[in-house]
Amino acid sequence: MIEFGHATHVGLRRAHNEDTYWADAALGLWLVADGMGGHEHGEVASAVARDALVRECSAGNDLADAVRRADAAIIAMSQRHREALPMGTTIAALHVHDREYEVTWVGDSRVYLWQDGALRQLSQDHSYVQELVAKGAISAEQARNHPHRNMVTQALGVTSPQELHVESRRGTLEPGMQFLLCSDGLTEEVDDAAIAGVLAREELAAQECVEHLVLAALDAGGSDNITVLLVRVR
Repeated sequence: MIEFGHATHVGLRRAHNEDTYWADAALGLWLVADGMGGHEHGEVASAVARDALVRECSAGNDLADAVRRADAAIIAMSQRHREALPMGTTIAALHVHDREYEVTWVGDSRVYLWQDGALRQLSQDHSYVQELVAKGAISAEQARNHPHRNMVTQALGVTSPQELHVESRRGTLEPGMQFLLCSDGLTEEVDDAAIAGVLAREELAAQECVEHLVLAALDAGGSDNITVLLVRVR
């Protein structure tokens, strides 16, 4: 059985919410898309990505291929309208079929797995600071406060299909697993230890956990749009 919760919030410093998401147990699809490019650009890009993944997964197509088609669709839309501003979005998605799961991502929206009392990040940010961390130039803690921490190196609609690096992980669902999908509006404000502390609270429903995390991000400053999805396997 799947239990899930979901929420999005514009945050405390933005006029518009460029995040979008999808949460659908019948389709077995959950996703977060964090648009970029400003109002009427980021919102459009994230919506196009969402719709493409829903359409492709409904047709039974592979999740990673769906992400590539979303990239092409956003680029085509931008070219048709001859947009001068970038129209891009991150994506983090979970697809469940029978007892198997697949997660895929582009950009710095994240997928975490809570299992056996521990939280680990399944995704790896496509970002400038993550490249510095991988090279040993800075620590993970330094990355949290780096001035270029919001600079992504891959994004749908911005990265060409030939250069797009769609990463995926697959596995078998097990009771007790919790998948957390979120935009960087959460992880900019709330560290992994605090996230783990919320997911460890078994007395809370999935929706209550999501609401606690959104409130924690707002209490910490709410500097960006915040989107959080939590999927529990019973």
